Amino acid sequence: MRTRLHRALSWLGRAEHEKDDDDARFLFLWVAFNAAYAGQFNDEGKELAKARLFIDRLLGLDREQRIHALLFERFSGPVRTLMDNRFVYAPFWRAMAGHDASQRWKTSFEQSKQLAMRAVLDKATDTCLMLVLERLYVLRNQLVHGGATWRSAANRSQLRDGVRLLGALLPLMLELMMEADATQQQGFGPVAYPWLPDLQLERI
Repeated sequence: MRTRLHRALSWLGRAEHEKDDDDARFLFLWVAFNAAYAGQFNDEGKELAKARLFIDRLLGLDREQRIHALLFERFSGPVRTLMDNRFVYAPFWRAMAGHDASQRWKTSFEQSKQLAMRAVLDKATDTCLMLVLERLYVLRNQLVHGGATWRSAANRSQLRDGVRLLGALLPLMLELMMEADATQQQGFGPVAYPWLPDLQLERI
């Protein structure tokens, strides 16, 4: 856990020093999030499933419901805006890539928005947070895989919302991890690419 937190805090600190470049700040924040939850890479392609397990553990530690308050009180507006934005909805892009004119993505998009609305009404923090992370994962992919232009005007609103949300969520997530007792910390499992001092590798 010490290595996991050390890495995540280092990237969070770098993100907080990035005042003028939202593209860079979002990426640094996502790396911090990855460092917080990632385990051994023996199941590539299942990142969101691993993130879901991480979120479930965190919410189990969040007895004061601080994540709940952050999502439903402080950031209810950005959450709603992200849910309504088709450009951070993965099936929309799959339909575009596949030249799918059936508009089926619209049906699933509306269903996703309704699910988000029910989550808000029911105060279902786990569902709401995962829907937010799914949207932000699309934004992450756009940036990491070169699907967006640096400082492009095309994705500013979702990028600003993503930076604000992750910038508030990450410190809270890491705080919950640090407050966990030894048994609870073991539940987060081994880190990816563990530090190997016997090989004299530089600590990351």
